[in-house]
Amino acid sequence: MTKSPVSLLLAFVLAASALPTLAQHAAAPAAGEQPASSAPAPVTPAAPPMPAKVDSAAGGAKFDAVCAACHGAAGNSGTPANPKLAQQHPEYIVKQLQEFKSGKRPNLIMQPFAAQLTDADMKNIAAYVGGQKAKAGFAKDKELVASGEKIYRGGIAVRQVAACAGCHSPNGAGIPAQYPRLSGQHADYVAAQLVAFREGGRKNSPQMAGIAAKMNDREIRAVADYIAGLR
Repeated sequence: MTKSPVSLLLAFVLAASALPTLAQHAAAPAAGEQPASSAPAPVTPAAPPMPAKVDSAAGGAKFDAVCAACHGAAGNSGTPANPKLAQQHPEYIVKQLQEFKSGKRPNLIMQPFAAQLTDADMKNIAAYVGGQKAKAGFAKDKELVASGEKIYRGGIAVRQVAACAGCHSPNGAGIPAQYPRLSGQHADYVAAQLVAFREGGRKNSPQMAGIAAKMNDREIRAVADYIAGLR
């Protein structure tokens, strides 16, 4: 039977209206499948690890057990060959202990002790001794101390030796995390370290090695004696 023009038009309209639905169905993703055009889910960065809290009390206990025999109660060594550690910058102490342990600063006595310390032990010990009051030292050689003061405050211009005060401050307090406190340190210890820098036995500070290389024994003794009396 021949369809009327009205019937044909109605059938065409119904067929056309179904096309968007069919296209949408064809483009729909399968169950559990991500749409092709969807952006990836944002990635939340992991939180950084919390730094371990420094425990000064634990550091004091460790210091008494491992270090006090040589460095004295509360880090105030009474032995001229062993440095005073009281009131020293904690960052400097940690750096030296790490370098003893790694061998960057060779020392037959200190290396075995440092080898048994964890990073946490080092930080705890450094916090403890850094918080202790340092006992004052004193100069011994009146003939050398004046010469030592000139070197400490003004350097040795003819040999381009920098003044010690520029890095270690006029009163020997040093600069935290960069240069150690020297005030009141044993003259014997300071002189021994300058000689070690000069002779290449201590290599963990190229800056100090360069300075010490230009100093003679008398100048080293003089500046070490002056440092011992700094307040």
